[in-house]
Order: sequence, then structure tokens, then C-alpha cells
Amino acid sequence: MTQNRLDHDQLHQALAALPGWQLLPDGRLQRQLRFPDFAGAFTFATAVALHAEHAQHHPELTIAWGRVVVSTTTHDAGGITAKDLALARSVDGLYTAPAGP
Repeated sequence: MTQNRLDHDQLHQALAALPGWQLLPDGRLQRQLRFPDFAGAFTFATAVALHAEHAQHHPELTIAWGRVVVSTTTHDAGGITAKDLALARSVDGLYTAPAGP
């Protein structure tokens, strides 16, 4: 079943409740998350991948030393849907920001 793409107002209202997430010019929803090292980034990306597999909604994950970038869109709908927002909330729930200096 295809999800309905969110309209401009719905999307911007949802983004207000998702700090750290941004809408990219190409229509993807994205967040960059920081970690103290590569192992932390990889462990987090693995947790996101397992959640995404269970939800059957798979984001694009970019893993680098100390950072993970999560990007999502619903290709079948041609934009952001409720599935992307649910994924973003799940990513936020899995993330624990590293302690500051």
C-alpha cells in the first residue's frame, strides 16, 4: 500500500517537531548524528538498519568516522510520508548524543 506524500504545511509542521532533521532540496529528509568514534557510528547504523528492516522502510545510511548521516524518502510516493516521519522519530529514539567536553 502506497503512503500519501505530505503536503508543504504538513511537512513543515512535522519538521518543527523533529529537531536536527532538515529537508534537502531533492526532497529527502536528513539528519547527521555525531559519535565519539567509528565503532559508535557503526553500532548506531546497525541499530537503525535492524529497525528499518523490521519496519520495511529503509533509509540511506552514510557511515564515517564519528558520524552517521540518515536520509529518507518514500520513493513510491515521490516524497516524504508518515513512514519517513516514523523512521525519523525512531532514529531519534535510538540516538544518545555523546557527552560534551
